[in-house]
Amino acid sequence: MQVTLDLPEDLAQRFADSASGLRRAALEALAIEGVRSGKLTAAQARRMLGIRSRYEMDGFLKAHQIYLPVTIEDVQRESETALRFAK
Repeated sequence: MQVTLDLPEDLAQRFADSASGLRRAALEALAIEGVRSGKLTAAQARRMLGIRSRYEMDGFLKAHQIYLPVTIEDVQRESETALRFAK
């Protein structure tokens, strides 16, 4: 889907120097708000942004002060996976 925004030129330049940069800034803002509000999962936002790995997505979210909840089960599962690779 294509979405068009009307912004005053001087305000648009505060976000990016080029139209492609502004498109990326708008897409990132939409993804950030989607995850923050619970309308998107991190995986959906990652797909939307074209981010290749969960690790990169985690860094992107943390850079924008979005911390996903982690359960004890998540930690146990990841610990078991790490131990299997350590052998």
